[in-house]
Amino acid sequence: MSPNTSGPLRVPDAFAACYIRHSGASGRAWIAALPDLAGEFLDRWALQPDGPPDHGMASLVLPVTRADGTPAVLKLQQVTEDNAGAASGLRVWNGDGVVRLLDHDADSGTMLLERLDASRPLSSVADDTTALRILAELLARLVAVPAPPDIRRLADVAAAMLDGTPRAVPGLGDPAEQRLVRTCASAVAELVGESGDRLLHWDLHYDNVLAAEREPWLAIDPEPLAGDPGFELLPALTNRWAEVVASGDVTRAVLHRFDLLTEALGLDRERAVGWTLGRVLQNALWDIEDGETALDPAQVAIATGLLDRSARKH
Repeated sequence: MSPNTSGPLRVPDAFAACYIRHSGASGRAWIAALPDLAGEFLDRWALQPDGPPDHGMASLVLPVTRADGTPAVLKLQQVTEDNAGAASGLRVWNGDGVVRLLDHDADSGTMLLERLDASRPLSSVADDTTALRILAELLARLVAVPAPPDIRRLADVAAAMLDGTPRAVPGLGDPAEQRLVRTCASAVAELVGESGDRLLHWDLHYDNVLAAEREPWLAIDPEPLAGDPGFELLPALTNRWAEVVASGDVTRAVLHRFDLLTEALGLDRERAVGWTLGRVLQNALWDIEDGETALDPAQVAIATGLLDRSARKH
């Protein structure tokens, strides 16, 4: 199927194909309606297109100019459980370390955001320690804020993970990986009663930080969650994983990153280990649900390295 190209927007073929592949019939219908949706909000918010659209896996971003000449971007996305709290979170952060929300339509999930420099993600910074410090400083600012009451809670997410673990574990072929997933679940079970109330980004990695004019770097694409900041660390630990492997000492590289992040955020390291294992558990459950029979090697290496150091301390 070719995307509907009527109206002011031509949906990129690669985005349409990927979205339909992952979202099926509902995705096909949403892609077909995108040009008209874009046209509606260009008119409603008095915007002029200002360049070709860009996209990730789940959203289309159109550079625009507001009536007063201010550059911005129109972000078009289907409302999902993951992004439903994005506007609420962005309002609470109010641009402090994160892209600023300029307007929002709750029914369609459409957002008008300040324009950042999409050609300069944090992954363009060559030195990994420098990039990681920048990310850690942003993360520390974001999690300093209490979550609003309408944000999904880590307590509920963690309880659902624990409920689903026994059914999922047999889907793994390696008994050692089955044991690792059970160990991760045990760590979460110890912490689930104290899941925290901070406003989490939930997906802060190098490509979700862009260069900006208002500040040198700002975070984008939050999937807000109310919880413990220790649940935020795994995406940063897996950045540039090929470089971690190439270092020749994966555990040392992982622990260096983990210690830098926990120090910058002022976290209790044992709690942060437990919630990082919780994030490994979450990814494992998602992968098993998608039909995978083995864990991601990077996640195994991170979980094993953290568990081994914790065992040595005890």
